[in-house]
Parts: sequence; structure tokens; C-alpha cells
Amino acid sequence: MGFHTYDVERADALEDPDRFRYCSAEELLAALAVPGDAVVADLGSGTGFYTDVVAPHVGTCYAVDVQPEMHDLYREKGVPETVETVTAGVEDLPFGDGALDAALSTMTYHEYAGEAALSELARVVRPGGRVVTVDWSRHGPGEAGPPRDERFVVGDAATAFGDAGFVVERAESRRETFLCVARR
Repeated sequence: MGFHTYDVERADALEDPDRFRYCSAEELLAALAVPGDAVVADLGSGTGFYTDVVAPHVGTCYAVDVQPEMHDLYREKGVPETVETVTAGVEDLPFGDGALDAALSTMTYHEYAGEAALSELARVVRPGGRVVTVDWSRHGPGEAGPPRDERFVVGDAATAFGDAGFVVERAESRRETFLCVARR
């Protein structure tokens, strides 16, 4: 992982519906654009806030988090039938080559960004599969999220995905965040 992981003591904040202002459920599902039987991984799933958005629309959604305590909190909340929790870092995913139709990352790219993690995503996402990344922008005012010096700009993320063998289909900056959609 990158600079730090999210503080488990503050995990209740991950369930705040106000988070949809950074990425709505509809936008996330449209960016993923996967069929109903897809196998998807939510990278840095935390308590499952965005995992719960995706789960009803796919065959399997892996909730991947490096902190087992986040999975404990998710289980207390109630994990949907189509979700399997996986304790792992993005740089060492326990999936076979091309096993995922897509992956998503909401507000966690800054925690794992790096060559090893993106190479691992290139390995586990099937050719033609997508990785949808929404994260805090370095150009944002910094009112929410990690310190600005731990953030990236969309161009840096797009370049990193391109260097890892992805084709960037969409790269947009917003007030506090950015969206990057990359196809393997």
C-alpha cells in the first residue's frame, strides 16, 4: 500500500451516503459497464459502501481490503450473497491470470498506486476488462480525504495505467476527485 490505510476507528464515516457526491452509484455502474454475470473486485473495499452498489449487478464481487478489521465491520453490517471478502494488498491479489472482468477503486488509489499494484491489475483483469478508479485529486481543495501531498492528478494516474499496459478510455478531473477508466 501507499502512504497509509484508512483508520479503522473512523470506519463509520465510510458509510456516509454523502460519499455519493464524489461518485454516484449510477456513474460507477455506468463506468464499469459489465454484464450481470461479471466477476469484479472492489479494491480497498473498506466496509463495503461501494461494494454494496456493485454487488446486485454482477455475478461475484470480491471485497478486497488489506485490513481484516474492515471485513469484520462489513460482516457486522451484512455482506450480500454475491460478495466474497478477500484480505490482500493490490500488489499481491489472490486471483488467477485474467480472472476478473473488472475492478474498481473508490478513494483508495492513493493507498496502493505504484508499478507493482498496476502490474498485478494487468495480470488479473482479463483482456478487454476495465479498471475504474475514482480518487482524491491533488488539485482539489483538500477539504476531505488524505493530505494533498498523498494524492495524484488524473494525468499521473492515466500515465501509470498506460505504462502498465492499459488503454485509458476516460480521464476526468473534478473539484475534489478524478475519474480514470482504463481498459486492459
